[in-house]
Amino acid sequence: MEDQTARQMLLFLKDSPTAFHAVSRMEKELRAHGYQRLWEREVWCLEPGGRYYVIRNDSSIIAFHIGTELSGYGFHIVASHSDSPTFKIKEQAELEIRRKYVQLNTEGYGGMLCSTWFDRPLSVAGRVMVKENDHLVTKLLNIDRDLVLIPSMAIHMNRSANDGYVYNKQVDLLPLFSSGGSRKGRLKRLVAEELQVLEQEIYGSDLYLYNRQEPSIWGAEGEFVSSQRLDDLQCAYASLRGFLEGHQAQEVSVFACFDNEEVGSRTRQGAGSTFLYDTLRRIHLGLGKTEEEYYQAIAGSLMLSADNAHAVHPNHPEKTDLENCVYMNEGVVIKSHAGQKYTSDALSIALFRMICERAEVPVQYFANRSDMAGGSTLGNISSEKVSLPSVDIGLAQLAMHSAYETAGVKDTNYMIRATREFYRTAIKEEQGAFFL
Repeated sequence: MEDQTARQMLLFLKDSPTAFHAVSRMEKELRAHGYQRLWEREVWCLEPGGRYYVIRNDSSIIAFHIGTELSGYGFHIVASHSDSPTFKIKEQAELEIRRKYVQLNTEGYGGMLCSTWFDRPLSVAGRVMVKENDHLVTKLLNIDRDLVLIPSMAIHMNRSANDGYVYNKQVDLLPLFSSGGSRKGRLKRLVAEELQVLEQEIYGSDLYLYNRQEPSIWGAEGEFVSSQRLDDLQCAYASLRGFLEGHQAQEVSVFACFDNEEVGSRTRQGAGSTFLYDTLRRIHLGLGKTEEEYYQAIAGSLMLSADNAHAVHPNHPEKTDLENCVYMNEGVVIKSHAGQKYTSDALSIALFRMICERAEVPVQYFANRSDMAGGSTLGNISSEKVSLPSVDIGLAQLAMHSAYETAGVKDTNYMIRATREFYRTAIKEEQGAFFL
């Protein structure tokens, strides 16, 4: 069962080389399950029992299933993110070196492990804005072949390479695109050929590098899974599955996947934007509810902020807390932080633990070492716009922000079961007492 789920998840990742492709893939799943697309610029006509989704910037998506018994309802939300650290191609995309090489001119997106991008097959994917009959239309691009590579410098020319090296993204990490026989302008021609359009019809693009190495299930007992973009598409895939398989009549179930988490979420499509707030408000007003009822609904809501966590590293177990540390294949991780980089508190942890007990899903607890700074994620950022109870969760993985990350085969299924049970569970409060 776990192996089959892991393979399905890897197919999803392989189809999702960028955030744009991931959202497109999610949209196909939603449409196959009867969800109807809404557009932010149009009037929303909603009804109890309805299934809907809305997309912003082609890279963030929110889907929701409205219950049919909404007296005293709340929102059940699971949030993940669609982006991963990579390299973005600049508008003036090509650099010629001594008339012998052409490189792609890139800049870093997010905090990647630079060394993992060397000497492996890469390609280019993203979205392209094309003019068609006086209209601008979006086309997804994936040049589905080994196209570029970032070559390491030989040890003979950098004898201290194994003693530590500070990478310069403008010098060391530009990918080799072609030899001197191909002059500048070839990338745009290649994009036009792939999309079967004229070069002059291309008016803009958001293009990124992605790792072409095939995803893999490996280990003595096939217990590990490795791929690009496990952070955070593993959680996105699992929570989408949970959302599609779980729902109950007394709540509004919400699946959210935001872009730009890796660069701070402060964009119009990020968790720090009004996207979630706007969507929840429009759902509430579209159902004919009052302003007072909106505040009641928010107070009765719960968010699972789903983003992967650091597993104990076999070579460096000292980097994690002695007790609050987690391992692959041992269940969903609950993350806590005294400085509130994670939003988990006693109430949200307790509610999520009860849900996992119902789903027979094991849980683990993660906190950073007290002398090491950790990263933040979606929950605390989104709460600036929509303040509701939240718990930060994830799945344990190694090599976070590598071009090729590793996680546990069993854990995707654990997350599916936990989020499915979350969506199926009505959470009620009476005078400070909570019950499921």
